[in-house]
Amino acid sequence: MSITRRTLLSGTASLAGLAAIDLRSLAQEPFSVITPPSFAPVPMPRTAVAKALYAEIGPATWTELNHHLQTVNFNIQTNGLRHISGSDGTFLTGYPSNEFYDWDLYFENIYLSYYGVGRFCYTNLKEFLNRQQPDGYISRSLINRRDRQHFKPFLAQLVILGARQDNNNFEWLRGNYYDRLVKYMVKWFSYDDDHNGLPVWNSADAAGTDNQWSRAAGLSSFTVEGVDLASYLVRELRAMAVIATALGLKADSKGFNEHADAVIKLINEVFWDEQQGMYFDRNEKTGQRVYVKSATNFMPLFAGAATPARAKRMIDEHMLNPDEFWLAYPVASYAKTEPDYYQGAHFDRGTHKECNWRGPSWLPTNYMIFQGLRSYGYNDIARDLATRCFNMAVVKNPVLREYYNAETGEGLGKDRFWGFTDLYYGMLLEFMLHYDSSNLEKPVLPIISQNLGVQFPDVSKI
Repeated sequence: MSITRRTLLSGTASLAGLAAIDLRSLAQEPFSVITPPSFAPVPMPRTAVAKALYAEIGPATWTELNHHLQTVNFNIQTNGLRHISGSDGTFLTGYPSNEFYDWDLYFENIYLSYYGVGRFCYTNLKEFLNRQQPDGYISRSLINRRDRQHFKPFLAQLVILGARQDNNNFEWLRGNYYDRLVKYMVKWFSYDDDHNGLPVWNSADAAGTDNQWSRAAGLSSFTVEGVDLASYLVRELRAMAVIATALGLKADSKGFNEHADAVIKLINEVFWDEQQGMYFDRNEKTGQRVYVKSATNFMPLFAGAATPARAKRMIDEHMLNPDEFWLAYPVASYAKTEPDYYQGAHFDRGTHKECNWRGPSWLPTNYMIFQGLRSYGYNDIARDLATRCFNMAVVKNPVLREYYNAETGEGLGKDRFWGFTDLYYGMLLEFMLHYDSSNLEKPVLPIISQNLGVQFPDVSKI
């Protein structure tokens, strides 16, 4: 479906049953629907690639995949598309807890792009930008604002994801919104007290790796120059260069690309440890590296910042090490050798309340590692990773979960979830199609609807 500028900038009509409500007044996790009232007939594969996937996974798993897709799409449509009082448009969330986050929005919209649904790249995005503070700061959550937790560097990448599905329309950004994006980027590089060019995370929580305190420290500590943060900023600078080029701002584009090159140089000078063969975060206050082995340390692969030789060492010596990251359902979010590594989640009143990033398998890092492996030519490993993730999400678990035990594949966290984890349903298909939905330069394709015949519910009237 082609999106016009008018639909991007309005979107105030509502779908039947989609009420305009103040989300702050709702109780936590009010939804209970998991599966749709009935499943549509399972379509047979449409393309040669789909037929190859069908042959690989078999008819039973093909049906199970179809039911998983219908279930998560039903939940997105009925529970994940929300209205916020006082704001125009329909907003997307993967959480029943009525919150809207930063990088979640990027990954959730990649999943919707599998169906050619691009309009929700813009609604949350515009709301975040409209709430920007004069100094460029944008809270990484919409409802319960996070104190001094700047929106993770995925806004410009989200812009591109939407524009590629809208006839490469970047024109709506010209002026106000482009200026806001520039201010948001400048704000990121202000978190740099030692002025070495590498900003710090607010905390592990702000990094999206909630309890990795031994790596990225506690709330509002502003201590750690993250390998992951620098890598995300490289991609975000590249995305800003693409946007500037589309708007005819050649000098800006050149500046963003040069800045990305400079950050890559710093990643390799500051974070790389030759003895251990891995990139490590740095404590800005002490000047010392933080020798914690996290899946986030592989993010230079996603950014294209690692040299081929360093990529090989990281992958061979650490990622594929079964005593560190390559568990039964990789990639573990912490190396098994870390003293605070553990699987599972702590309980609160009999319910999994913790977001444990000290060992379990999480989609954001797995997806970015998967794409990084492919870009460096490690296709066999990327396929193995995509296959294990597919089996974990489709075969091992009846419904989508927030994250998974990397040793057993057991689903953990929220079991009423329709968020970023749904990308596990498409990674193997991406691989078989030689397609990368995160690519900043190439078209974005509706690979599930084209190949599997599953359609997302009609959102044209929202």
